[in-house]
Amino acid sequence: MDGSIALGSSERKRLLNIYRGKEEHPASIRLRAHIVLLLCDGHSWSLIEQILFCSTATIARWKERFEAGGVDALLEENRGREATLLVNWALIIVSWVKTLSPREFGYCRSRWSCGTLALVLHSEHGVKVSVETVRRTLHRQQMVWRRPRPVIGLKDRQRAWKLRKIRELLRDLPEDEAAVFQDEVDLNLNPDIGCCWMTRGKQAQVLTPGDNVKRYLAGSMSWRSGELVVTQGTRRNAELFVRHLEDLRTRFRRYKKIHVICDNARFHTVEGSRVVRQYMKEHGDRIVLHYLPTRSPQDNPIERVWWHLHEQITRNHQCACIEELIKLTMAWLEQRRAFKIEGAMYDRLKAAA
Repeated sequence: MDGSIALGSSERKRLLNIYRGKEEHPASIRLRAHIVLLLCDGHSWSLIEQILFCSTATIARWKERFEAGGVDALLEENRGREATLLVNWALIIVSWVKTLSPREFGYCRSRWSCGTLALVLHSEHGVKVSVETVRRTLHRQQMVWRRPRPVIGLKDRQRAWKLRKIRELLRDLPEDEAAVFQDEVDLNLNPDIGCCWMTRGKQAQVLTPGDNVKRYLAGSMSWRSGELVVTQGTRRNAELFVRHLEDLRTRFRRYKKIHVICDNARFHTVEGSRVVRQYMKEHGDRIVLHYLPTRSPQDNPIERVWWHLHEQITRNHQCACIEELIKLTMAWLEQRRAFKIEGAMYDRLKAAA
């Protein structure tokens, strides 16, 4: 193969500057300059292959580019077929991943894999690419393989109306009446696992009893003071809810009425529980139940209290028995005493009060 290339002094100097890094260029362009310099010095193609670990096709390509356009031709970033083909099909692949499922193309799969995308791309558009090409293309389009977050699809059609009624209740609450946000929380002897500091490359361990034991807390958070009333139970049911309502009636006995804002669990409703129905017949003059929109834990401020409880107490806990965990939980609640009402909707109401 003819390796002779004639270089002028200015061209040689610029190629040397590129190769030595005196000009800001990536390694791929410095390699091209190195190839041309070695060819100019009369070295054989086989020797250049061995020195630079490149193919004869690479040497031929940049020799031809240099002879056709000089040093500037070595600086161009033309990538050939990949730029004209894959960039176009990448948009199609991403749209499938975001909006469609494999079942809509006749595949019995619930989620996309790179192999399935390659098969569908070939069957639908006649484009044959490898699984690895699909993976690289998705990465270039800022797509990543991660665990999705579950969300509830159904929305409460009366959401705006229910929230407006609760806002009006809190805004116009008389001095001799109280309002609380109510909900239950689980305490598990087998701890939920949360992040913690550990040595790089060595995963920390959290000892667990293995056999799980559960207890439940029914809690209510005062709208005015943030005071928390808690009732313990072994089951999350109507009996626990009614015992908690009785605790509220005792704790807030100075108020004529207690408005309990809770979720739509069946054991919270008169229609769903005979126990609740009987209790409300006896004490409906003082206890008034109000229901949040369905599937909207973000609208209940006491959920943030439970979140803080899990973050500070129950995640990665080392309690040997459920009684120890309950004692630790109650000590944390007693230490905090009052909690802040968190949530933009309620913050605005507080500011206006």
